[in-house]
Amino acid sequence: MSIINKLASFENDIDFPKLWKRGAVVSVLLVVLSLGAIFGLTLNLGIDFEGGSAWEVPAPGVTVADARDVLRPLGEENAKIQIVGDDTLRVQAETVDDVQRNEITDALAELAGVERAEVSVSTVGPTWGEEISSKALRALIVFFVLISAYIWIRLEWKMAVGALVAVLHDLIICVGVYALFQFEVTPATVIAFLTILGYSLYDTIVVYDKVAENANRSGLAGKMTYTEMMSLSLNQVLMRSLNTTLTSIMPILAMLIVGSFILGAVTLQEFSVALLVGLISGAYSSIFVATPLVAWLKEREPEYRSIRARLEGTEARKARNDDDRNDGEGRTAKVGSGTAPTLSGRAIPARPRKQGKRR
Repeated sequence: MSIINKLASFENDIDFPKLWKRGAVVSVLLVVLSLGAIFGLTLNLGIDFEGGSAWEVPAPGVTVADARDVLRPLGEENAKIQIVGDDTLRVQAETVDDVQRNEITDALAELAGVERAEVSVSTVGPTWGEEISSKALRALIVFFVLISAYIWIRLEWKMAVGALVAVLHDLIICVGVYALFQFEVTPATVIAFLTILGYSLYDTIVVYDKVAENANRSGLAGKMTYTEMMSLSLNQVLMRSLNTTLTSIMPILAMLIVGSFILGAVTLQEFSVALLVGLISGAYSSIFVATPLVAWLKEREPEYRSIRARLEGTEARKARNDDDRNDGEGRTAKVGSGTAPTLSGRAIPARPRKQGKRR
């Protein structure tokens, strides 16, 4: 039976503990790369966080260098300049007075060859940006506290730790992608970040709930190590997690491709990129971060240490019995071939049978 058929029929038997070591290496590399991008390249914060003025104008054929040359005489050669979509020129600068703002607007309109009214101008004070940042941080902290408390009460604290580590793993990777590719971070991006944390926790809690269910089953209690029980639970809910992730990714891809690249809606790109990266990372972390961490913590409990020791002792005795049985069958075969075993294990020739006298 193929892998796809096994997954569809819920008969898959993947040995996840063997994959966890490779997954740990991949996770460490991704986190290190993301942290390097965050602290090395810094984030491309939007005007809502940094404050200042922003101009957007349709300017097909205009390059970043052309815009910088126009802004240099106005003292804004260090402004943040981007080409968004196919032909939209975006310029972001620190807060300027009304006179300089009008001069920059006229210069960009002349560069793009459009009317002054077609240049979109927005201004945000630095106080507004600080307020948005503080609210986003508070929302993240409250989210972590409430989720930790829920998982702790509903399941146990070790699972709460595993879920939070997986969420931090996903958050660091998502922010690292934005820092690495210099995507602009806007309030829509922050909303997307908070949304993907919910997706990440959903997959993780589904696995944890299945593990708790299997641990309470009398047919499995004491017959499997916690790592084996975790692997069994992952196999049982794997197809459900994959279906949830795929059905969530499809509309996000449609929003990213159609809304952003075809229709040129920049806000959709800022939102959908974070969702796409977060969904993929969340599905990955629920298997390769949250579950192996909990298995590692639970295997150190006295109950599961004794279960592992007992099961390993049973397997060792069974292996010795099998070896003894194989040795006995080998010696019996030798006896049948004309030799007999001795107490020392060495074979001696078997005595020939006496034949009766002929009458």
